[in-house]
Parts: sequence; C-alpha cells; structure tokens
Amino acid sequence: MNKTIIVSNRLPLQVKIENNALNIKPSVGGLATGLKSVHEEGNGIWIGWSGLTEEELDKDLSNQVNKEVTKAKCATVPLTQDDVDNFYFGFSNKTLWPLFHYFMEYTEFDNDQWEAYKTVNQKFADVILENIEDGDTVWVHDYQLLLLPKLIKDKKPNTTIGFFLHIPYPSYEIFRTFPWREELLHGMLGADLLGFHTYDYERHFLSSVKRILRLDVQFNEISYLDRVVKVDSFPMGIDYNKFHNAALSHLNQSNTEKSELQKRLDDHIQAGPDTKLILSIDRMDYTKGIPNRIRAFEYFLNKYPQFKEKVRLVMLAVPSRSDVPQYQKLKRETDELVGRVNGEFSTVSWTPIWYFYRSMPFDNLIDLYTSSQIALITPVRDGMNLVAKEYIATRVNQDGVLILSEMAGASKEMNEALLINPNNFEQLADTLKHAIEMPAEEQSKRIKILQKRLQRYSVEKWAEEFMKSLNDTKKIGKTIVAKKLDEDHQATMISDFKQAKRKLLFLDYDGTLVGFKDNPQDAKPDDKLIQLLDQLNQTENTDVVIVSGRDRETFEDWFADKSYNLITDHGVWLKAKNDDWQMLEILKTNWMDNIQPILQTFVDRTPGTFIEQKKYSLAWHYRKADPELAQIRTIELNTVLTHLIANNDLSVLKGNKVIEIKSSSVNKGRATSRWLTKANYDFVFAIGDDWTDEFMFEDLPENTYSVKVGFKKTKAKYYVKDTEKVRDLLANFTQQ
Repeated sequence: MNKTIIVSNRLPLQVKIENNALNIKPSVGGLATGLKSVHEEGNGIWIGWSGLTEEELDKDLSNQVNKEVTKAKCATVPLTQDDVDNFYFGFSNKTLWPLFHYFMEYTEFDNDQWEAYKTVNQKFADVILENIEDGDTVWVHDYQLLLLPKLIKDKKPNTTIGFFLHIPYPSYEIFRTFPWREELLHGMLGADLLGFHTYDYERHFLSSVKRILRLDVQFNEISYLDRVVKVDSFPMGIDYNKFHNAALSHLNQSNTEKSELQKRLDDHIQAGPDTKLILSIDRMDYTKGIPNRIRAFEYFLNKYPQFKEKVRLVMLAVPSRSDVPQYQKLKRETDELVGRVNGEFSTVSWTPIWYFYRSMPFDNLIDLYTSSQIALITPVRDGMNLVAKEYIATRVNQDGVLILSEMAGASKEMNEALLINPNNFEQLADTLKHAIEMPAEEQSKRIKILQKRLQRYSVEKWAEEFMKSLNDTKKIGKTIVAKKLDEDHQATMISDFKQAKRKLLFLDYDGTLVGFKDNPQDAKPDDKLIQLLDQLNQTENTDVVIVSGRDRETFEDWFADKSYNLITDHGVWLKAKNDDWQMLEILKTNWMDNIQPILQTFVDRTPGTFIEQKKYSLAWHYRKADPELAQIRTIELNTVLTHLIANNDLSVLKGNKVIEIKSSSVNKGRATSRWLTKANYDFVFAIGDDWTDEFMFEDLPENTYSVKVGFKKTKAKYYVKDTEKVRDLLANFTQQ
C-alpha cells in the first residue's frame, strides 16, 4: 500500500532526556494537528529531527529513541551539535528567516553555514530514501528544507512531491540579493506542487522563477525540464473546534475553578463599565513589530487621554532564540519601552501595560482570549499569524474586535477585521478608538462572518485541500500527448535502429544539441558535441542531418572542416556532406526594410532585447529581457506583425525566447520531406525543442521516432528532459 511521508525540521514529538531517562510526548502545535489525519492514514511516516543531538545520545538512548519514535510512526534524522548550530541557528535563522521577512539588515551570507544547510538537507534526503517506496507521496515543510524536493526527485523521479512554505516568500528584488538563489529555486522545483499561504507569496515566487531561471510560466504552472510544476496558495487554518470548545467550557467555570490569572483579569474588567482589555500575543521576534506596537499604544494614550485608566494592554511575549544578539536587543528594547510607558502613565490603581515574557499553558491562553475585548495583532511581516484566528475562534458570545496588520498573511482572508498598517501610528491610534467604541451589533456582524469562514477552512481542511491538489498533479502530464522516452521505449528504438538497413537522423541545433545562450553566437559546438557528431556521421548506413534556423554563414564558420549534412535558414540552404551548398527555395528579402524599423522600436522600448538579421529572416531575441515586460511586448509585436504580413507571404514563428519573421513557403517540414526522397529509409528519427520543429514532426512519416526536448505540447511521439539527455540518447546510436 502506498504511503504519505511527511517531512519537517522537527518531529511532531517532544523528546527530552530527564534524569537519564527518555520523556517523549506528542506535540500540540498547529502543524502536528493539521497533519494528524494525513499521518495516521495507512502506513504513513513522519520524518524529522528528534530535538536531541548525536552528542546527547549514547547507543542505548539512541536505540530507545528510535524504538519509541518508530512506535509513533516516525523516523529521525541524526544531527550533530555542529549541524544544529550552522544549519538551524545559522543559515535557517540568520539568513533565510530575516531575508524572507524583509529584514535585510539582519541577514548574514556565510558560506560555511550554506554548506551546512546543504549537508543537512542531504541527511534528510538519505533518511527519506531509506523509507521510500515506488508510488509513495512526500510532503516537505518549510524554509529549513528548501533543497530537499530536488534531492528526492533526482533519486526517485517518479515520486509525487509536495512542498509548503510556512513563512512569507519575498519579492524578487529581495530574493535576488541571495547568493545561492538558483540552487534554492532548483531545490524547490523538485516538488510537483508548491504551496504558499497567500497569492502574494505565490506571485513573488513565480516572478523569481521567471526572472532568475528564465523558465516559462503559464498562469500558475511552470514548465520545468520534463515536468510541469504547479504553484498555488493554501491559507493555513487552525483547529477551530479545539479553541471554540475550550472557550465555551471556560465561560462555565465557577469562581473556584478560575485561575489566578483569570481572577486578575476579572478585577480589571469589573473596575468600571467602560474598561477594556487589549490583547497582544507574539513570539519575541523582530518580525512581530512589538516595539512599534508599544510606541503606537503610547501615541494612542497621548492622543486620546479619555481612555487612560479604562484600557489596558495585556502583552504576552513568548521567549524565542534568546541566544541570538538581535533577539537579545529586541528584548532589552521591549523591556525599556514597557518601563517607559508604565512610568509615564501609571496611577495608583492602573498600569497601562501588563507585560508577560514567558510561555503560557493552553488554559491561560484561553483566559486571555476570552477576557480581552480587543486583540491587537500588528506584525511588520508574518507568513500567516494563527493567533488572530485563535482569538476569533474563542469569541463564543460573538463580541470583540480584531485589529490586524495588513502585513500578516491572515489579513488576506480576514477582511472583516480592522486592518491597519503597523507603521502608521496615527491610523493605529484611530483604529484603537474605533474598536473601543464599536457598537455590539457591528462587533457581532464581523465576528460571525469570520467565525463561519474559519470554522469551514480549518487546519484539517487546509491539509486535505493540499493533498487533493498534490494528487491532481499526477494528471497534469496527461495533457501532453508525447510519452516520456523511458528505458523501455529507448531500447525498442535502438533495436529498430540496429535492424534497419538505411537510417536517417534529423537533429535540431539550438536547444537540442546545445543549450541556449544569451548571445546566439556563444552557442558554438563544444569538443564533446563535435566528437559525438563525428561518431554519428561515421555510423554505417546512417544519414545525419542537422536542421536549423541558423544562417548558412554561421554553420559554414562552425563546421567548415566537417562533412556533415546541413540544412540552414529553416530550409533555404542544403549542404549534403562533401557537396556544395544548394538553394532549396528562392526568396525575396525586400520586406526586411519595412519590418526592421518596427523591430528596432521594440528593441528601444524593451531593455535586454536585440535583433538578429539573417539572410532570409529577422529574429527579435528577448532572452535577457525582464520576463513580464517581454510577455507584454511579444503580444504587442505579434499583433503589429500579423497586420503587416497579412498579404506578404510571411509568417511569424515563436521560438524559445525569440520571435522570427520569415517566408511562409519555408519551414523544416518541407526541407526534411525533400530529403526523404533521397533514399528508401526504413528508420527515421527527428528531434527538436521548439515550434519550428513542429513542422518537421507533422510532415515526417507516421513511423518516425519523433522526440521533443522539454515537457511541452507537441506533435512528437516522445519527449526527453534536456540537452544532456539528448546527447546521452544520440550516443546510443553510435554503440555497436
């Protein structure tokens, strides 16, 4: 039975050594809750680090950990203290965390830590590969494991892999500063489905993919090698019923059952009819905007002094990464600000800010949620923010007001909250006043809508939706008619080749025999390619023909001393081995004078583009242009050219990052069909990568082995991944 393998940095278990004995209990976090049903289905397994380093474990303890972890349907990744220091505390939290949250001033680029990050991702991959079987599904989580999808896909290409990022994905302008940006993107693109909390993060990721890797993106699908990678947004929910039911139970408590915290909260609430508690709960992290919030509250008390002694900010800051300098500085700043505000405004019976720097048990969190009439959640950048959702779930009387930063992912689906810019103190102060004075009917109306939505889209629903979309990715490839040229099909083809009496191989050049270059002239054949072509050219009873849109002069230069069969200019010129060049089509070129100025205006308006003037065609290259601008310009140019060439026997070909204008009477299909008349071929093979090759695939005989390079819609029967696979494939024809 196929299984689902969940992978995260930490296991959904709290593993501790107390008095030389193991203490293991389940985690209660949102991710553990949301993935519980996925994990428990069938023979699923969760892979992650136990929280104990190799140095903390002797052989006996290690065996005990593995035994207990296996019972919980988990497997551990062994990490040393050095791994944890450099991979987790180092690269993950000193590079990726601040960069992805737009705190570039805190971002460190350390090569040793990057190497540790790669090493640990490989350690995770090794454990996964030990546990994986054909047909399994893998779901990888979060920023600590961005390289992992590719490491799995490289070894197990038929595995369905999902990845979800639980923090923001930054804009291209931020991400481009990252020194190892290509490796990180390729790592993520090992997945078949990439999930983000919001469409904004999805859009930023697609922008980076287009601009940095120059890949084709259609809506939310990326054409990547021999696959289509889907990208989508899945806003993570909470265990709604857990919080709602806990709040209901809490309201029915007797005085003797109430906690000390609840009694203190009650004392403030009962001090007067207009008293309000404003709740703020965060980890002590610079992304949460805690100092800003305190300053904004101070500004509010000065602007609206009528609320002094009536409102109190209850601020819970949960300790986080307290050994990191930035977090120590943040803690000092927060302490000083709380002290200053309390010192400035406190009276004998009133302290404006109650400040708790600690973790609190679940029951005390419910005390805070249910007692606070207003929640003030104002991060300066946050992937989602589940506290905002938890607060809403606990409002069982359908009262209360949520003030939420528009910089939190949750703001995209919680429009009924009062959304604010956390840097705008004026707006924040006015919004606080609005929240305090909001009529009960309006509070109820807003809360009802929010609760209905959160109850429907819970954390379980989030996991279910992601898994459904991940399973749907298996159907994407079915829209491509071509089959993957796997080992079985390849073996059949080579067998047919060896048995044939007269063989013919048509080979496209750019994007097939060589990869694309920013400057077309840089795509000269390398020594390995020349060696391969020489071997093919010498193969008995085999005609090898390079069919290209390149101009004759370029091929004369590159293959001057070679006796290859060449067709250039999409089929205008032919050179058969040692014969002279022969013109297959007589073409007019006077149209170029009219088209060239138009192309030049597009070059002027689109940085990074240029015109390549061939003898019989004009090509506008946009490989180096901004992909989104190029997308607009190609539509514009296509519209202009279509009107111009309507009655001129010209056609517009859209190639790989190039638009070419040429005569309609010339194409690779006509040229290759002509060649077929030279002999009685009983084996025909054709390979190419773009739309110009589709004419060839269409016009060649039915029994042709036609192969497309890349995963695209095509008339070819088969496809291969890239130019490297093309060369491996062609080398098989040379084996005796």
